[in-house]
Amino acid sequence: MLNKRVFLSASMLALAAVSSTTVLAAEPFKIGLILPMTGQQASTGRQIEAAAKLYMAQHGDTVAGRKVQLIVKDDTSVPDVTKRLAQELVVNDKVNVLAGFGITPSAFATAPIATQSKTPMVVMAAATSSITNASPYVVRTSFTLPQASVSMADWATAKGGIKKVVTLVSDYGPGIDAEKYFKDRFVLNGGTIVDTLRVPLRNPDFAPFLQKVRDAKPDALFVFVPSGAGAAVMKQFLERGMDKAGIKLIGTGDLTDDDQLNDMGDGAIGVVTAHHYGAHHPSAVNKKFVEAFKKANKGMRPNFMAVGGYDGMRVIYEALKASKGQGGGDGLLAAMKGQVFESPRGPMFIDAQTRDVVHNIYLRKVERVGGELHNVEFDVIKDVKDPGKAK
Repeated sequence: MLNKRVFLSASMLALAAVSSTTVLAAEPFKIGLILPMTGQQASTGRQIEAAAKLYMAQHGDTVAGRKVQLIVKDDTSVPDVTKRLAQELVVNDKVNVLAGFGITPSAFATAPIATQSKTPMVVMAAATSSITNASPYVVRTSFTLPQASVSMADWATAKGGIKKVVTLVSDYGPGIDAEKYFKDRFVLNGGTIVDTLRVPLRNPDFAPFLQKVRDAKPDALFVFVPSGAGAAVMKQFLERGMDKAGIKLIGTGDLTDDDQLNDMGDGAIGVVTAHHYGAHHPSAVNKKFVEAFKKANKGMRPNFMAVGGYDGMRVIYEALKASKGQGGGDGLLAAMKGQVFESPRGPMFIDAQTRDVVHNIYLRKVERVGGELHNVEFDVIKDVKDPGKAK
């Protein structure tokens, strides 16, 4: 009788342990997606959220036995708000991954929380080189400004016939990166920087800066502004007749953002940018992505922010599969490092050492194709590492 009782007790304990494991495995896998859904960078949030939801619709909401739950929070591009939301997501919602981050200051504000809680942090938008240095838990699927800026400087001097340039950038991390890396490479290649101008990030007025550029009469104006601000630059550039004065407009791809390009008008035709993604990229993978994105979002064209969000979800899903549903921070992070795959942008991988994205940078010119304006690729630099980290 005693033996039978012991056996029953042991069986019940074993059953309880199995039930407990099953409950643990069945707990949802939570992704806290912090984005600017309102304010100046609202287009960034809209694009990334749409891309994340598209990925889930295409690949299901259950991975390795875990139900995936997306919790979207609007930080209005205010870093203090981003930090508070990240703390709430980690402590109250117990998210397995933090993701999104529309601007660099928001990513920097969150990095210490990711480190303290050992929560992987997938940066889908912010593009300052040093973000991945801010926490060992940061993985980036967007791009870096040095990648695009150095590529543009090389093209301008070698093939663009451009010898004198004024730079105009938004005055925060990515803009300072864009200015520094473009300027250093352009001068190294024999070019001259006539002036460097920085515009306030919030409530920018480009008019007085563009007047200075017109007076300086450079061969070209190199511009970086965050996603969503390119249309304002383009409008004021044309209003001042700078194109007619023979000043070329060049920049990183944020300038001719696919989300706004069709509204810029024919004045944008001929603008040359360097970037890792455009909706006109001719690969079969991208054509399917653009078609699905438009269908799911009432005809909205995906931009480079969308591809950062889409690929970010891919990195999270594949890491969860590789870790067999164990959503733990370090194991999940390890499975994110070194991933190699074909993105709508082309081939890319996550550098296992730097946790940063390596991908092609395309030279593109705005052209009218099929009645719409597009960034049409005419050259490519393959497998570009972040120059801020490349040895």
